[in-house]
Amino acid sequence: MGYHNYYLKCRQGVGRPVEIGTKQRNRHRGIIHRVTPNRVHIRPLGDVGNLGGFGYGGFNAGYGWGAANGFAFGAIASLVFLAFLW
Repeated sequence: MGYHNYYLKCRQGVGRPVEIGTKQRNRHRGIIHRVTPNRVHIRPLGDVGNLGGFGYGGFNAGYGWGAANGFAFGAIASLVFLAFLW
C-alpha cells in the first residue's frame, strides 16, 4: 500500500484502534488520535505497565499516559484496523 493510501485510510479511521507495523519490524497498537499530511499519531492501548516500546524513553520520561506517538507514513509497512478493544 502506498503513502497516499495509508494517509486516506488513517484519515477515515480517526478514533479507531489499529496495529501499525513499521519497516523496522516493530508493531504498535493504539487508537488513531490525529493525522497530518506526513504522520499518523496514535495513543497506545493496554495497561500502563506494558506500553509496547513506544519511543522517547517510554512514558516515564515526562510524556505521561495518553500521549500520542507519531509515525511517518514512509516508515509504515502494514496497517491493520482492529475489530475490538480488549
